[in-house]
Amino acid sequence: MSAGAMASGDWIGAALAAARPQAVAALLRRFRDLDLAEEAFQEACLKALKHWPDNGPPRDPAAWLIFVGRNVAVDAVRKRSREQELPDEDALSDREDAEAAAADRIDGADYRDDVLRLLFVCCHPDLPATQQIALALRIVSGLSVRQIARAFLVGESAMEQRITRAKAKIARAGVPFEAPGAVERAERLAAVAAMLYLVFNEGYSAQGTEADERAKLADEAIRLMRVLLRLFPAEPEIMGLTALMLLQHARAEARFDADGAVVLLEEQDRGRWNRPMIAEGLALIDKAIRHRRPGPYQVQAAIAGLHARAPRPEATDWGGIDALYATLEIMQPSPVVTLNRAVAIWKVAGAEEALAMIEPLGARLDGYFHFHGLRGGLLMRLGRAADAREAFGRAIALAGTPAEAAHIRAHLDRLTEAAGA
Repeated sequence: MSAGAMASGDWIGAALAAARPQAVAALLRRFRDLDLAEEAFQEACLKALKHWPDNGPPRDPAAWLIFVGRNVAVDAVRKRSREQELPDEDALSDREDAEAAAADRIDGADYRDDVLRLLFVCCHPDLPATQQIALALRIVSGLSVRQIARAFLVGESAMEQRITRAKAKIARAGVPFEAPGAVERAERLAAVAAMLYLVFNEGYSAQGTEADERAKLADEAIRLMRVLLRLFPAEPEIMGLTALMLLQHARAEARFDADGAVVLLEEQDRGRWNRPMIAEGLALIDKAIRHRRPGPYQVQAAIAGLHARAPRPEATDWGGIDALYATLEIMQPSPVVTLNRAVAIWKVAGAEEALAMIEPLGARLDGYFHFHGLRGGLLMRLGRAADAREAFGRAIALAGTPAEAAHIRAHLDRLTEAAGA
């Protein structure tokens, strides 16, 4: 394949991916059948791959796909009803005037409601989080079942069943397709944002051999957040969550060494951080703050921003981070938030004060790897080697990945070396 053909193919793939949420959402609104909307869009994509290289890109790829997909779906519905079939596809999909008219009828507000509706359908409250994520990646992002299965480290047939069950539950629930009102729209937007953050974390937490495959989930979550940001450009929490994802993902190349071992934030090579991504995230934080409607995502993004702004670990504004975590404790009280704040307290006031802050959390966080890891680190700093060993042993037992376990074992090795010195 020539370089020109490859470039053309790349452009078509990008155009199809960008148009997918709008096109599938419009087809879902028109036919109220998730499977039919998805199948019609796939058929429209096949026709695009056939016609676009020779005829050139349409004026509006999404409108073209909606128009062709609608014809495919109508044909399918008529066949099911044993009614007369439509004329050949060429007579329907290549009519420039009809395509232009369809493009002109696509209203910006309808587009927003359609895409939001599609995302909300995928994160219906009756679905477990794992099914929400799988369905969104399949329907909205267009990832194949094989790709999703590999990302979640499960078999392809198991993932197929998971997505099928999710679709069946959506069909039984009778999700309404009317345009949502203002209150419902806000609720839906919050649910969609939470689901996309779950998608991001699935990719961000990837380590070891699955890291490359699952890291694509973080990229996809950011792409979909940018879609939401275009639809709701004045929502500061959407800006905040997008900024948070960007700032966290900007450190991806520096979070693990060549052997896959965890590299702590303070030990990372900041030259490997993605500076354009950081700049984009910081700009979004500044823009969100100007709206004067603070929320948890904005506060978390501001914390990540203070880390990103520090040229060296010792230049980190730990006092500012402590203040932001204190704000987050009020907005979103959680023992995990307090645990994270304790790290800032450690840097500002010392290990003893930080340990005093986290000790009351033991009953609620006894099954949490990071609690015992931080507690062991604080105890080690205070010279309480036996207690530190016990805490580190508990952390290893709770480690979710080999990299986490190896990181704690390194601390234990240092304790052993110090004892033998």
